[in-house]
Amino acid sequence: MATRHQARKAVIGLLYAYDLGNDGIEKFAEEILEADKIRNRQREFSLRLFKGTLEHLDELDAEITRHLESWDYTKIGKVEKAILRLGAYEILVEKNERPVVIDEAVELAKELADEKSPQFVNGVLDAIGKPVKPVGNEE
Repeated sequence: MATRHQARKAVIGLLYAYDLGNDGIEKFAEEILEADKIRNRQREFSLRLFKGTLEHLDELDAEITRHLESWDYTKIGKVEKAILRLGAYEILVEKNERPVVIDEAVELAKELADEKSPQFVNGVLDAIGKPVKPVGNEE
């Protein structure tokens, strides 16, 4: 049986394909997950993450962009973008535990992206979902 890590890795692949312009990937998501041996509860988990991320894509992209300090969102690699989108979705919409989501995203970045990506992914996702401190209430 596939692990949640493997399920998330498959979702990253689906999001990557979608970002490459294959917006018909949704029709083949179940077949792709089957080919990756993602079945039963993990398939349901993967499909929920994939479809939910696509459903909230604009707001996720806006939130990610808001937390980029000196980066141009359009210049971020597609793998990193897929990892950030999935992580942001899990934090903001699924309300999964931030440390768990961030740790998983960093591990995926280590496996799938370049050597600087884990630190980048960690920094952006760490900023997402943190409560904003009110300005002017310093004592």
